[in-house]
Amino acid sequence: MKIIIYGVFSAVFLTVFFSACGSHSDSETAHLPVTTMDAIQKKAPEWSQNATIYEVNLRQFSESGTIAAFQESLPRLKEMGVKILWLMPIQPIGEKNRKGTLGSYYSIKNYTAVNPEFGTLADFKNMVRAAHESGMFVILDWVANHTAWDHPWVSEHPDWFTRDSSGNMQPPVADWHDVVDLNYENHAMRAAMLDALKFWVREADVDGFRCDVAEMVPLDFLAGRLRDRRWMLSNLFLCSPKVKKQSCTKRST
Repeated sequence: MKIIIYGVFSAVFLTVFFSACGSHSDSETAHLPVTTMDAIQKKAPEWSQNATIYEVNLRQFSESGTIAAFQESLPRLKEMGVKILWLMPIQPIGEKNRKGTLGSYYSIKNYTAVNPEFGTLADFKNMVRAAHESGMFVILDWVANHTAWDHPWVSEHPDWFTRDSSGNMQPPVADWHDVVDLNYENHAMRAAMLDALKFWVREADVDGFRCDVAEMVPLDFLAGRLRDRRWMLSNLFLCSPKVKKQSCTKRST
């Protein structure tokens, strides 16, 4: 279970770039050669170096559990020396196969919306603006490996998900029954994932992302397409948990 962190975040940092263009064809998102961590140049933006990262769990942060309530604490966090605010997923949580009554942040029903439990997109944009005015940066926890079972992609694009030996959609791990595994061999899905990432850059001016279970997402997506010069929108960064130093490919069934 995640906890709020105050301290230096130990992670792999990768500079990433985005373009200002819209969706892309399959040919533009063709599968890139599989790479290894040894082949990746790990260069973080200057503002992220030696910075203190604070992980924000909105539900537990305040009595109301809202973005607006969290924003009121920005001056206190600045005084504590916090430089980067890492928000756990703020998107709506899936209801189908939900774990418990509240569900998991990491079961995302819509990549480009805000969970009404936390507030609105306008609330989030106001918080990001206030953080920037205070000299802090904001990164979002990004769940690229799987979606909730009631995410629109499940019904609209069933080929964007992996299958078990019986041909059924499947969770990435048996215990993660509230989510369904994405298929990174599908180029259209990759393009849609990139569009969702770019939404938060354009609409909310976020400074980067923390990639959840990065070891389960192909390195050629994290460090290939995201670093391509054609996706340029300066000085964003992606941080991830420890990634295995070996060739990684998305499993396919």
